[in-house]
Amino acid sequence: MGLHSSENTAEKKPHERLAQCLAPELEAVSALITERMSSKYAPRIPEVTAHLIGAGGKRLRPMLTLAAAKLCGYEGPYHIHLATTVEFIHTATLLHDDVVDESGQRRGRKTANLLWDNKSSILVGDYLFARSFQLMADANDMQIMRILSNASAVIAEGEVLQLTAAQDLSTTEEIYLQVVRGKTAALFSAATQVGGVLAKADEPCVQALFDYGDALGVSFQIVDDLLDYWGSDQTGKNIGDDFRERKLTLPLIKAISCADDAERSFWERTIEKGKQEEGDLERAIALLNKHGALEKTRQEALEWASKAKAALEKLPQHEIREMLCDIADYVVARVK
Repeated sequence: MGLHSSENTAEKKPHERLAQCLAPELEAVSALITERMSSKYAPRIPEVTAHLIGAGGKRLRPMLTLAAAKLCGYEGPYHIHLATTVEFIHTATLLHDDVVDESGQRRGRKTANLLWDNKSSILVGDYLFARSFQLMADANDMQIMRILSNASAVIAEGEVLQLTAAQDLSTTEEIYLQVVRGKTAALFSAATQVGGVLAKADEPCVQALFDYGDALGVSFQIVDDLLDYWGSDQTGKNIGDDFRERKLTLPLIKAISCADDAERSFWERTIEKGKQEEGDLERAIALLNKHGALEKTRQEALEWASKAKAALEKLPQHEIREMLCDIADYVVARVK
């Protein structure tokens, strides 16, 4: 099906068009998810997993694996296994994140740790990580195993780094980028890269897929952090959640770097010490606007989206390449 083969298709969002193009593969991924999240002895595992996976996520990461494999001409069965692997790794990290962040809501629904408990969320997340390693082994390719296992380690490392950097006013943009590259971009880039490796694409192609996924993931997270102060009904978060959780994201880092003594005292009280009062969020947003921090953050998100699109130019012409380009635009469309 062409990108604009009908008026109806043209009206769809880029990820919806990609999902339409990959419909049979996504159906196979859903079937494999159901099969592999089952447990003979622990029914809580499929209960918790189904609650999160069934919450209406876009399945963007597994779609990237399927798209990369198809773009590079892969015709075997194992892209389904790798896409499912990517979704399991992502779901495991969400279960763990919600415990770490003490979150009550995910994708507009109560989180698993709230509905069950922290122990269930952690242990089911561990189970999904283990399942993901079983799935990636099915492809019987050491390079793929290396990429996905490295990504799993980098994700965990990024989360631990965020723990130590989150409330430290000396956190730099470089450290922020390291956190983002770990907790978000690592899985995007692994998802696209393994699709190319599976298809036996040449090294420049595989590198281009990695670069696309990396830049897309960074852009995706910067937009998410920006929308915490701008607001969006698509994030499933309330305005100021990151501020209340004392997370030093890029908009805050930019504003703090320009702060005078009084402003720095405000950030120390609200972020480092966590002593937040009525009206603090409004003052924080006013300071972000005063120093142009939101606009500067927006520009960085757009630059990373441009890098993602530039990487695609090294890949063969294909309708999927055009859809991936549109997805890079769509990720930043909410802040354009």
